[in-house]
Amino acid sequence: MGNNMIDSLREALKHSPENIPLRMLLAETLSTLNQLEEAELEFTLLLKISKDVKIKLGLAQVFFKKENYSACNVILEDAIQNGTQELDILVLYTKALLKENLIDKATNVYRQILAINPNYTDETLDSQLRVKEQDHNDEQDHTAELDNRFLQKPTVNFSDVGGMETVKKEIELKIIKPLLHPELYKMYGKKIGGGILLYGPPGCGKTYLAKATAGQVNAKFISVGLNDILDMWIGSSEKNLHEIFELARKNAPCVLFIDEIDALGASRSDMKQSSGRHLINHFLQELDGVNNSNDGVLILGATNMPWNLDAAFRRPGRFDRIIFVPPPDEITRESILKLKLKNKPTSIIDYVGIAKKAEHYSGADLDAIIDIAVELKLEAAFLDGLPKPIETKDLLLAIKKHKASTQEWFSTAKNFALFANDTGLYDDILSYLKIKK
Repeated sequence: MGNNMIDSLREALKHSPENIPLRMLLAETLSTLNQLEEAELEFTLLLKISKDVKIKLGLAQVFFKKENYSACNVILEDAIQNGTQELDILVLYTKALLKENLIDKATNVYRQILAINPNYTDETLDSQLRVKEQDHNDEQDHTAELDNRFLQKPTVNFSDVGGMETVKKEIELKIIKPLLHPELYKMYGKKIGGGILLYGPPGCGKTYLAKATAGQVNAKFISVGLNDILDMWIGSSEKNLHEIFELARKNAPCVLFIDEIDALGASRSDMKQSSGRHLINHFLQELDGVNNSNDGVLILGATNMPWNLDAAFRRPGRFDRIIFVPPPDEITRESILKLKLKNKPTSIIDYVGIAKKAEHYSGADLDAIIDIAVELKLEAAFLDGLPKPIETKDLLLAIKKHKASTQEWFSTAKNFALFANDTGLYDDILSYLKIKK
């Protein structure tokens, strides 16, 4: 019966290929019959015609059935960020988050569901999630006092950063040129400062690049992470954040580097608690320099998950340049390997061959394969007491033992680039992966 209906729908679509309700019925029927590959194709075709939330839900359900929970969540997050409050979307999103073991995020979404419909129940969700309001009166105070321990004077600059020419050029235009030619920029009414967001897989040198930027312009450098800012007491996190910005302003020109910025700037629509939204709003005010001038303060943010950032962060004057920091290319991998092995006992190493084999490896991954090769030589030395130099074969064996850690990141990033990329924000990811839009 089901196949006959599918055949009839396909025949009808031949005469009316743009009929959205008809194609939607075909896609839903295929999904119900678990013909998932065909259902995915039909829903994808529909998305090219219409961005209707029901189409997004249908495609997300297909991915959920296929156990591709990452793709499912990307589509649902895109729908939620566009303002939908439909329970079907939120419930599927909660279940997919649980499948990815994102318990805290699933709990927050389930709170949102219960706020919309206090009588809502679901056996699976009720058994796994315990929705409890935080009681700040029972928590202990551990207010973080920020001081000059954050202030650094970097000894590295762009000459110490292998490759990344495109990234360095973007930073030079946005940050370095204004500092070197302030009078020219002031003539045109341009502020000296601003923000750049660096994103990409972990271990690819975002922090090192930020420090090199400060060294390039002989500026002070402040590096802070989420733990340096967040505090359990309402108002204390905002105070910590303000003190860090004030420290940067007093030491201008200064590069303020904020790591894990996705955790600090998570989408306000994902937050039920007003304290979390208030911190984001305060951060945006600090970025804008509402009460204090940020002239000469150069703000670099780093994130592995730009899709978690509130869209307000990307407005002009805030993080208006968003730069993809990819894994090092082949030439850069070769130079990194030479640098890392410089003071270690080695025989003649085929750096070109190893760099080719280490495609998609991050700088951290290259460190890991060198460590594995060293351990292999140490094991051999323990047996006969004779230290031996590292050889090409040792590094090749290490590559077989340690796979590129960036692959998991690209698996998730690809879903955003394909299904939540209306503005072209993630086009660089598609270019890197050699995927045509």
